[in-house]
Amino acid sequence: MEKNVAWYMEKKVERTIEGLRKRNMEGYIVNDEVELIELLAKLIPQNSIVGVGDSMTLFETGVIDFLRKGNFNFLDKYREGITSEEKREIYIKNFSADTFMCSTNALTESGELYNIDGNGSRVAPMLYGPRQVILVAGVNKIVRDIEEAEKRVRQYAAPIDAKRLGKDTPCTALGYCMDCKSPNRICNDFVVIRGQFIKGRIKVIIVRKQLGY
Repeated sequence: MEKNVAWYMEKKVERTIEGLRKRNMEGYIVNDEVELIELLAKLIPQNSIVGVGDSMTLFETGVIDFLRKGNFNFLDKYREGITSEEKREIYIKNFSADTFMCSTNALTESGELYNIDGNGSRVAPMLYGPRQVILVAGVNKIVRDIEEAEKRVRQYAAPIDAKRLGKDTPCTALGYCMDCKSPNRICNDFVVIRGQFIKGRIKVIIVRKQLGY
């Protein structure tokens, strides 16, 4: 990365981590997938119960493989041959997990987490239940404020994710959000997390890379 751009991004990350701290959340910065896995090995206790929400970032960074191969009770919603009922049971078990992992659709420089979900199975455990929530996000997820976060998610991330999921919605035809009323829409739950009662329950690991949508 060109040094002046790197300086700009570093300042942006510093503001974001400080913003998280002020909101009773923890922020970390790592350079790559290797440092990420090393940090996760320290944060997630051995033999503990770990659940995950939908996240391309967790696949891109090797986190899913790490959880599968590690000494964890991994609630693997992605395992081959899983039925819809078994997946629903995992969604319920995620509430009592020791650790719940996913990414975030957007992260403001003041430390707010902005997420849109289809059925709530990802955002609900972020809000309540698991002892700790670990979010992994590339620097591309950092935005200035909530207004920019909503624009990023609705006009960029959501249409791409709907396309990935093969949804028959206006955004997969047009490439942008129309706030449709389609029964197949994935933008049903809009959640902003602005703080935590339990200090450090939510931990955000920022990777110095472009990751996910």
